[in-house]
Amino acid sequence: MRQKACCSLSGMICPDGTPGASPDQNDRVLRVDMTAGTLSFEPYPAAWRLLGGRALTARVLARECDPRCDPLGPDNVLVVAPGLLSGSAVPTSGRVSFGARSPLTGGIKEANAGGNVGQHLMRLGVRAIVVSGRPAEASRRFGLEIDGAGARLVPADDHAGRLNYALCEYLDARYPATASFAVVGPAGELGIKGASIACTDREGRRPTRHAARGGLGAVMGAKGLKFIAVDPGRLPARPPADPAAFAVIVKRFTQKKKAASRVYEHGTSAFVNVANLLDSLPTRNRRSGRADFAPQLDGSGIVASFAERGGEMQACMNGCVVQCTNKVHAPDGSHETSSLEFETLALLGANCGIETWDEVAQLDRLCDDVGVDTIEIGAAIGVYMDAGRMDYGDLSGMKQLLAEIARGSALGRTVGDGVVSVGKSTGHDRVPAVKGQAIAAWEPRTLNATGVTYATSAMGADHTAGLSLDPTVPREELAATSQMLQMINAANDSSGCCMFLGCSLDDLRELYGAFYDTAVSRQAIGDIAWQVLEDEWTFNRRAGFTAADDRLPEWMATEALGTSRAVFDVPDDVIQAVYERIDVGEALYSFTASG
Repeated sequence: MRQKACCSLSGMICPDGTPGASPDQNDRVLRVDMTAGTLSFEPYPAAWRLLGGRALTARVLARECDPRCDPLGPDNVLVVAPGLLSGSAVPTSGRVSFGARSPLTGGIKEANAGGNVGQHLMRLGVRAIVVSGRPAEASRRFGLEIDGAGARLVPADDHAGRLNYALCEYLDARYPATASFAVVGPAGELGIKGASIACTDREGRRPTRHAARGGLGAVMGAKGLKFIAVDPGRLPARPPADPAAFAVIVKRFTQKKKAASRVYEHGTSAFVNVANLLDSLPTRNRRSGRADFAPQLDGSGIVASFAERGGEMQACMNGCVVQCTNKVHAPDGSHETSSLEFETLALLGANCGIETWDEVAQLDRLCDDVGVDTIEIGAAIGVYMDAGRMDYGDLSGMKQLLAEIARGSALGRTVGDGVVSVGKSTGHDRVPAVKGQAIAAWEPRTLNATGVTYATSAMGADHTAGLSLDPTVPREELAATSQMLQMINAANDSSGCCMFLGCSLDDLRELYGAFYDTAVSRQAIGDIAWQVLEDEWTFNRRAGFTAADDRLPEWMATEALGTSRAVFDVPDDVIQAVYERIDVGEALYSFTASG
């Protein structure tokens, strides 16, 4: 493989940086062949004009990736796709999706992240990066640079094994202040199945925004990519086709969504006590849905610490109006971690018997540095503890396990490869997983509609696939509720808009129509959302998944939880009904995203 390869963005941007009349007339797909060491740009397909983010990763993978390939082999395809509205003036719209065949589940996987990578790619007109192949020498490491002058592969062997914080400090010092980065830590390089891809925060320095689930960091690592650096320079936001009309809509939309997003003003960490009341705080490998120490984990304590330690609520990307990221400082006032979220507090915290947010913050920092999913690792360690291999609440032991993952030891690989791996290694059969992936914090026994999503999502047990916090959904409405939420969340994942902005399908079609100057009907936006699910389900069927994989662990059907003695005993016919499109009327277009 050559030491350096490059290609030009010629034609993508006018010489003076002035955009053309259409916001997407010069958009491109960047193809990177890691086997040959070559890069090339091709025009973005007109038929995909309204596809971005998750819709685009699903479409590319459905067409170009062998569903039965080795996830860490050369035939897997890694797709990086900013959301359709990323790079525009729409608030909180800069998320970027990563997609591939998951080494954790064996099925299709999309995971998205905040930060500015998505914003920056779209400002450069790069609608997708499609990475294929892998270096002939598995030990080789490369960086992918993208800016207004073109795209290049550069040697990065000196960064082999480097932790994410140190890597991002180096990149921040080397590249312009306008750049953002997507990186993998040692876990990704080692092919650990719980490895994440970390995007830097709005300040461009910290690897705290993770496309975490499904082990996509291992796919990026297997491709020989240690980092992606994106620098748009001083390019402005993507221009809408009708700037005056679009400005009116964005102003109205921003005012409306600022009020709606106040529920997240202290971040998702403030949901710990809510989950506790719903018997949905996984405690000691889900032996309970409540923890008596929940108030010590709740995000209200984090917010209270700002006055003494410093720290604040902040945005993770430019243009965010939600600002749900808690910048957490240690007792000495130094930065500990950013965005200590509910799922992390639940899985690394209550699930492992860790009783304070301060302790979870230390673990979160290590997970960010090593580059692993806090949900998968927290669940895996919970099983390890439940099997009697470690005491609950053993903070130092958990830190040691994370160090083992970074080293790639046998024990580190067992834990880093997730809950199913730990269950097999210990012989413990009480494993909370669906399709090979750890169940997210929100409890399917008390929240049956969410359990149906866990069972039917092509992604495995992701709460962001379609979360319902209503424990009273009637059985006859479980399939419709799950399907509706999966469609809405798929559309939001495709738009680049953060779920916490709370966009409905009506919101998205209005924004799409104004930005791209094309009428988007309710039927059209609904069809786009449904097609995302169809593309993903089709991929999984071709990969060998059947209805037998659409089941939660058997013990969840018999082991009752909480005062309501809740179980997940939803019949198979209800679960399978999700795969046929259900007409829910007005609700499909007015309901907002969850997760």
